Amino acid sequence: MRNRYLLCMLLTILMLYYALPHLSFSLENKQGIFSLAWLGLSLLVFAGNLSAWLYTPKKYRANQKIAETNRKRARSN
Repeated sequence: MRNRYLLCMLLTILMLYYALPHLSFSLENKQGIFSLAWLGLSLLVFAGNLSAWLYTPKKYRANQKIAETNRKRARSN
């Protein structure tokens, strides 16, 4: 799961890097409002993945590894 959070954060950064030069931030037209809304939503996505990545409990990660090992054993039987 931690790898997925990290991947989502990196993809968000990549999208921001690509989109920021193309966005206009003037509030005079709909394009500027869309740009600000898009930037706000992308920052929320990044913040959500960052908080999930940082605050994943260690106990949950250990239980997840045990469950994954049990699934592998069940498939091999």
